[in-house]
Amino acid sequence: MNLDKYSFKINKTSTKFRFTSVGRLGKIEKVVRYEKMENEEIYNLGFGDRNPKTGEIDDTIVTNNGDIEKILATVAATLYFFTEINPNVYIYVTGSSESGIRLYRMAINKYFQ
Repeated sequence: MNLDKYSFKINKTSTKFRFTSVGRLGKIEKVVRYEKMENEEIYNLGFGDRNPKTGEIDDTIVTNNGDIEKILATVAATLYFFTEINPNVYIYVTGSSESGIRLYRMAINKYFQ
């Protein structure tokens, strides 16, 4: 996948990635986080806007900043980075809403068929 993507910053444990979406609504900080699930081999990929008050991920916001392909390419780049460091893990990904799931499915079908 050779798409434009944002550069990102990584925490010390390589489980949290931050980048800034730049689009028609301005600059919006995004966060991708990989969290171990109950099974030690499975990580959940969490993604969304960074809440400026709490610093936590808000995956319910629909930003519409006009750069969705670049954002999804950046999330995919974090996935490649994370799995290079952790080659023997599985990643669980789902949307937080039906529209999010549909968006991810369309992006996967567009670039990975």
